[in-house]
Amino acid sequence: MPKDNSIKSVLIIGSGPIVIGQACEFDYAGSQSARSIREEGIEVILINSNPATIMTDPSMADHVYLLPLTTKSIIQILKEHPQIDAVLPTMGGQTALNLCLEADEKGIWEDFGVKLIGVDINAINITEDREQFKQLLERIGVPTAPAKTATSFLKGKEIAQEFGFPLVIRPSFTLGGTGAAFVHSKEEFDEKLTYGLEMSPIHEVLIDKALLGWKEYELELLRDKNDNVVIICSIENMDPMGIHTGDSITVAPAMTLSDTTFQKMRDMAILMMRSIGNFAGGCNVQFAVSPDEKEDIVAIEINPRVSRSSALASKATGYPIAKVASKLALGYHLDELPNQITKSTSALFEPTLDYVIVKIPRWNFDKFEGADRTLGLQMKSVGEVMGIGRSFQEALHKATQSLEIKRNGLGADGKGYKNYEQIIEKLTFASWDRVFVIYDAIAMGIPLSRIHEITKIDMWFLKQYEELYFLEREISQYKVDTLPKELLLEAKQKGYGDRQIAHMLKCLESQVNKLRDEMNIKRVYKLVDTCAAEFKALTPYYYSTFEAEIETATGERYVHNESIVTDKKKVVVLGSGPNRIGQGIEFDYSCVHGVLAAKECGYETIMINCNPETVSTDFDTADKLYFEPVFWEHIYDIIRHEKPEGVIVQLGGQTALKLAEKLSKYGIKILGTSFDALDLAEDRGRFSELLTDLKIPFPQFGIAENADQASALADVLDFPLLVRPSYVLGGQGMKIVINKQELEEHVIDLLKNIPGNKLLLDHYLDGAIEAEADAICDGENVYIIGIMEHIEPCGIHSGDSNATLPPFNLGEFVMQQIKDHTKKIALALRTVGLINIQFAIKDDTVYIIEANPRASRTVPFIAKAYGEPYVNYATKVMLGVNKVNDFTFNPKLKGFAIKQPVFSFSKFKDVNKALGPEMKSTGESILFIDDLKDDQFYELYSRRKMYLSK
Repeated sequence: MPKDNSIKSVLIIGSGPIVIGQACEFDYAGSQSARSIREEGIEVILINSNPATIMTDPSMADHVYLLPLTTKSIIQILKEHPQIDAVLPTMGGQTALNLCLEADEKGIWEDFGVKLIGVDINAINITEDREQFKQLLERIGVPTAPAKTATSFLKGKEIAQEFGFPLVIRPSFTLGGTGAAFVHSKEEFDEKLTYGLEMSPIHEVLIDKALLGWKEYELELLRDKNDNVVIICSIENMDPMGIHTGDSITVAPAMTLSDTTFQKMRDMAILMMRSIGNFAGGCNVQFAVSPDEKEDIVAIEINPRVSRSSALASKATGYPIAKVASKLALGYHLDELPNQITKSTSALFEPTLDYVIVKIPRWNFDKFEGADRTLGLQMKSVGEVMGIGRSFQEALHKATQSLEIKRNGLGADGKGYKNYEQIIEKLTFASWDRVFVIYDAIAMGIPLSRIHEITKIDMWFLKQYEELYFLEREISQYKVDTLPKELLLEAKQKGYGDRQIAHMLKCLESQVNKLRDEMNIKRVYKLVDTCAAEFKALTPYYYSTFEAEIETATGERYVHNESIVTDKKKVVVLGSGPNRIGQGIEFDYSCVHGVLAAKECGYETIMINCNPETVSTDFDTADKLYFEPVFWEHIYDIIRHEKPEGVIVQLGGQTALKLAEKLSKYGIKILGTSFDALDLAEDRGRFSELLTDLKIPFPQFGIAENADQASALADVLDFPLLVRPSYVLGGQGMKIVINKQELEEHVIDLLKNIPGNKLLLDHYLDGAIEAEADAICDGENVYIIGIMEHIEPCGIHSGDSNATLPPFNLGEFVMQQIKDHTKKIALALRTVGLINIQFAIKDDTVYIIEANPRASRTVPFIAKAYGEPYVNYATKVMLGVNKVNDFTFNPKLKGFAIKQPVFSFSKFKDVNKALGPEMKSTGESILFIDDLKDDQFYELYSRRKMYLSK
């Protein structure tokens, strides 16, 4: 049966701002879905309040509404577009499902004659209401953990008395495990029960017997109208039950599951999906398995929507779940759709993996002072990375190298823990760096049986770790000139970086690199092809590995490389790695637009990134995707293989920018602003000399390398002082201090965390107004794309400020200074591409706070507010194809657009919520107002100083 021809127009609901528990995986799903539906000639109307995403780009849908995700907005859209036939809520996470339910309860879908596709209301209700879900599983004979529902404090106490401890409390209708908790004793029960009831929008919690130490698995399913079901991917959590799957290290395909148990699990998952409702679309099912020979299976939950895991599964298998789920929602059957990668097999063909995937979450605890850093049922990570390798060990190493936490992989970098008590504590109370601590424990000689007893991590994983440590010990006995080829090859096949091997051999990274060249141990690139090479794949989606040489009958020796280099002119775009506070989805937006602009200019585009949640790592965004760590060794090998014209670094945030120095040193062309200009803007000393020459004011400052120098500077500069380290992201380590004691404490603390860093002490302009400008420059001409004024006073990080476009109360004299300073600085830095400059305004004088010659967080916001493709233009300038004057700029904005930060403090109960110079927001939304009399603006303005902290 082909598609449902009665559907001519579809409303897709997005997921809103990025929060912990709901990140850019839904931007990826929504973008894929919109493209998939439009391919069918169906109109797509989209609602999402997030300005930073590709999903809300005007090119993605026929109509994009950047409105709050409320039923009021839904009614407004349905009135403006009476032609809407159907709504698809499964691409926008829990936010979209909850909004869909609310609209249904209010009768909105019925009033406007809109039908639900991709899921049905019954399925959402059953899966969200823990009690209904439990009863359903009992009816269909799927085992569950003993559990009961409580809608009152008293009922909760009764259940606890009946079950005994440990228990799990899970609120209904919440996201990312919000409010969920383990309870080990009756002393902590009252508080956690009260919190759980408060967190649930319907004040209901499920209390179940804790399956601590059981193994956890997930299956990703797709089902069509004909009741065909395919299992796209099996995912095993390396961490056992007790840690939210979003905070777990996960592996695909499942590694330690027997085939008979896997078949049972498949049957249960299919039965569950069929039982919750008669709909066509995607599903994510989670199971617990007992860690003994019996392998008892217990169902945990089912989500009738795409999820974080389905983004991971899509990237892991190459099978675009959201794209296919959208076609199924329109009525197609799986056997009618082609596999997107082979183009010759059908979508009913289940993917087969001949490689291993490891996902590791990325946390940002440094931003949440006072937060409980142990991992549990409530998700705390802000992003994730994925490594692809021919073995678990290689994939694990590549994932750890992708994290960007100043580690080179597992062990062999001199940064491991050496204290026995500390290691045991970090293993006992699951810590964010447990993936590294396991290696340290083995290196210390703690037996695997003891590590297993504490962590309950399966022995198979621990033995993989142990093998790695034995290899490190063996290599450490050699010198760089005596290391046998087979040992070097084994280390590379197991994912060890050149830096780590250099650490083992006590030599330089470049010497190991040279040795690899001499021994012909070179990276080869393999296709992610969904079918273990049984059919020819047409999609250029690659990962790297190392292979032993093959010798032919004629004596020729070679390794098989599946990445064929063309003779077209090429450009590499460096991605931004894992999402974190200060560097989020806005850089994915910039990278995607950069790739598309380079394609328009006739370049073959090559994307390098390791974030499974993003559109930039979609297999058909760039001409070639290398799913690899944004880590020097990997990038350098790809560049040597592909020989591009140059590399674009200014679209991938600080991650890509940090690699500019290395690229420059190795003679690789940086397209756009040169490394020297990038460095000049980062080096506060050089930058302030430039400002002095240009006669542009900046707050008085000095540079200190220790507490004594800082104290002497304080006498000259006067308090309050803004203290900040150089070369950091998102205001990391910035603080306002008001006396010498605070200054000394903060300087000592900073130098302990970032040794050898130069600290900047600025005189803080108390009570100043903050503003920022983004511009495109071609080295000769400058076009200012937007000037924004912050509602909060100077001292709150720009990422945490509400900001208005255009400014709401800056006079002509101040605006002229901002324009003049922006143009002068952009030209003096020899900017080619984008630049963001931040200002402090006091007594009608505009001071410069900083300049960043790269894409900034605000560029997508300004592009959406004005309806202009600024990143496209800037990329064409970087490539030297166009000058600024070649473009006709025509910004369209009625009234004002306000960028509103969104925080995830609810995940951290005791954290200090005060705002300051260090960024803490995880995402943002956009608000359009006609004028300054708007109540929402008035409310924002009236509480602008409330959270200001020093």
